Amino acid sequence: MSVSAQVEVPQSLVSSYSRSFGEVGTAWIAGLPALVAAMLDRWELNWDGEAAAGEASLVLPVLGQDGARAVLKLQLTREETSAALIGLRAWNGQGMVRLLDHDPESSTMLLERLDGARTLASVEDDDVAIRILAELHARLVSVPAPQGLRSLGDISTAMLAEAPRAVTALADPVDQQVLRGWASVVTELIDEPGDRLLHWDLHYDNILAGERESWLAIDPEPPVGDPGFDLWPALDSRWDDVVAVREARRVVLRRFDLLTEVLGLDRARATGWTLGRLLQNSLWDIEDGATALAPSSIAVAEALLIRD
Repeated sequence: MSVSAQVEVPQSLVSSYSRSFGEVGTAWIAGLPALVAAMLDRWELNWDGEAAAGEASLVLPVLGQDGARAVLKLQLTREETSAALIGLRAWNGQGMVRLLDHDPESSTMLLERLDGARTLASVEDDDVAIRILAELHARLVSVPAPQGLRSLGDISTAMLAEAPRAVTALADPVDQQVLRGWASVVTELIDEPGDRLLHWDLHYDNILAGERESWLAIDPEPPVGDPGFDLWPALDSRWDDVVAVREARRVVLRRFDLLTEVLGLDRARATGWTLGRLLQNSLWDIEDGATALAPSSIAVAEALLIRD
């Protein structure tokens, strides 16, 4: 049986591509087995385990001819993919999974293999986990931002243009007022959007155990901006666990305090940009048909704005 015939694309990825990319996504999924075969042949790799999938990529463990362990990451070419490549080159393995090679035509990446079964979420003590994330985050934002990435200024301008329409889609006047408030905060910050290289999605499940370092980040979609805009994924990590023990406010504040301390951020400014991130998330939710703000977003905002 050919290698391509053995590739079974996870249904979660099939559904994600159909939902997010329509006919283009469906066509890409259909060609994925052949693309896997071509990439294995290109780099003279052997398949070395079960394929895994995220929302936008197929990840295949492989072995090189010298026995070196790596992974193939295959995804549709889009703006986020190009940004990831720019960021991976800039970080060059500093706190980040190392890019070994890539195919420009298909955007396929050959990456250092980490332990996909052991994410930072496996660390039970949340104080330990958030400190690991914060220290790793500080290393990532210390790398000078390269050219060619989206700026937080441009992202914010687009959000503010979209916000008035989004407000009208919310059913509850209280939610409408909250969204207006978040937009107002972004308006005050937009003239100083920052210039750091951000990960954009640094949560517990995007930090994996490694060999050359204990923990390394994966799956960046980097823009350039203020690190305060990058805090929400950490604040939201393991949200179900936080809510289940009814300590959401305390945990959010503890995480926020540690993150801002380790990253050396102004707390008021970091609060503002976190509200900006909640605005971005909400605009996407509304675009997908939501008519109410996410309860977790409200909880994060209230924790940061209403302190003892």
